[in-house]
Amino acid sequence: MTLVRQRTPVDPVRRGYPRRMVSMGYFLSCEESGPRELVRQAKLAANSGFERLWISDHYHPWNDEQGQSPFVWSVIGALSEAVDLPVTTAVTCPSVRIHPAVLAQAAATAAVQLDGGFVLGVGSGEALNEHILGDPWPSADVRLAMLEEAVEVIRLLHGGGSRSHHGKYYTVENARIYTLPDEPVPIYVSAFGPKAVELAGRIGDGFVCVMPDADLVKAYREAGGKGPAQGGFKVCHAPTVEEGLDTAYRVWPNEGLPGELAQVLPQPKHFEQASTLVTRDMLSLPTGPDPEPYLTQVRAFADAGFDEVYVAQIGPRQDEFFRFWREEVAPRL
Repeated sequence: MTLVRQRTPVDPVRRGYPRRMVSMGYFLSCEESGPRELVRQAKLAANSGFERLWISDHYHPWNDEQGQSPFVWSVIGALSEAVDLPVTTAVTCPSVRIHPAVLAQAAATAAVQLDGGFVLGVGSGEALNEHILGDPWPSADVRLAMLEEAVEVIRLLHGGGSRSHHGKYYTVENARIYTLPDEPVPIYVSAFGPKAVELAGRIGDGFVCVMPDADLVKAYREAGGKGPAQGGFKVCHAPTVEEGLDTAYRVWPNEGLPGELAQVLPQPKHFEQASTLVTRDMLSLPTGPDPEPYLTQVRAFADAGFDEVYVAQIGPRQDEFFRFWREEVAPRL
C-alpha cells in the first residue's frame, strides 16, 4: 500500500531543503538487479514515499560487478501489477538495437498496462548496448538524426491506423498497432550536450538529464521545451561515508569516466579497463548515514529547474536505504 505524503509548505532557506517543490522518484537499476528484485524494490519505493519510477534499459551492464541486465519491457509489465506508480524508461535507445516500430508497440502496451502512467524516455544510446547485432556505431550527429526519425516513426504508429514510413534510416510498411492507450505516449528526450538539448526542446514532451545543470534546463526551455524536466542521481547509503564510497567505487567506477567514453566503448570489459584510470576520490555522490548530502543534491536539481528528481541506491543495502529515506529524508521534503 502506497504511503501518501502530506505536502506542507517549507521554508526555502532552511539548510538542506529544496527551494522549489519537486516530485521524488526512485531509479530502478537493471544493471544491478534481476527482475524479481526490481519489482521488490519498486514496492519498497512505493511504501517509502516515492511517487514515480525510472528504470534503465540496457542489454549489458557497464561492468561485470554490476552483474545483471533483464529485458526492461518484461519488468515493466510486472511493475504494472505490483505498484501504482508511473514509470519512465531512463533511457531507451529507439534507433539501432530495436527498430522504432517495435518499440512503438512495446511503449503502447506499457502505457496500457500502466493505465496511462508510462513515459518513453529516449536517447541516442551507447555502443555498449547497441553494437550487439554488428551494426556500425554512428557518429554523434548521425545518432541524433536517427533518434529524431525514430521518434517520428513511433508517434506516427501511435496515431493509429495502418501506417507506412520511408525515411533516411527507417522503413515501415503497412504497420498498425492495435493495442493503444487512450492518449499518446509522452516521449521525453535525454540530452547532455547543446545539439541534443536543442533536439529535446524541439521534439520532446519532456527532458531527461543526470546533471543538475541549470544551463541545460534553460537551453531546453529556450529550444521550445515545455514539458517536465526529469533529473536523477546515484547515492550509496551505508553505515559510514567511507563504506558507501567503497561500494560505489567497486560497483560504479564508470561514473567517473569523462567525455564520450560511455557512448563509444562497446563491451563491459572495456569499461572495466577504462575504469582503472578512475580513482576513488573522483566519485562525487551522497554516501553514508547523514541525510544532509542527499537533501543537498535534491536541492541542486530543484534549483536548476528540474520538476522530477530520481534517486538510485548503489549496492545491496536496498532495505536500509528505503528505511533511511522514509524516516530521515522524506519527512524533510
